[in-house]
Amino acid sequence: MKISAQEEYGLRILMQIGQHEGADGISIPEISRLEGLSNHNVAKLCRILRLAGLIKSSRGNVGGYSLAKPADRIMLSEVLSALGGRLYDEEFCENHAGALNFCSNSMDCSVRSLWQIIQVSIDKVLENISLKSLLEPAPTLYHITPNKPGNRMKLAK
Repeated sequence: MKISAQEEYGLRILMQIGQHEGADGISIPEISRLEGLSNHNVAKLCRILRLAGLIKSSRGNVGGYSLAKPADRIMLSEVLSALGGRLYDEEFCENHAGALNFCSNSMDCSVRSLWQIIQVSIDKVLENISLKSLLEPAPTLYHITPNKPGNRMKLAK
């Protein structure tokens, strides 16, 4: 399982915007300088974040980007969904059918249920972590605490 560069850089950009919340926000060149990314790449990712309703822009000499809503209402599940999607979705099997037009195991597939369980677990964690928790000086760390084998996992803080 890999986090894409788009997801990593997009989250870092969103964190920079959150750290520079003010009257006019932070500009693309400033984000580029702070993160070591090209202006083009930052602009592309800011567009994605803006279209997802996570950030807003202001024009002018002192214009820039700011959060579209409070950091405690921006959940990481929403951010990563906007930037790259999910590990497992309905098209997963179609995309991994090999040389066939459809997956040969589509009717009885134990691997699909594994990916679904992993996706549900990831979703539960990301739905409970806000951007605000990443912006705090000492971020609140979350971990999954399994109860007993076969039981559902619960999120512990």
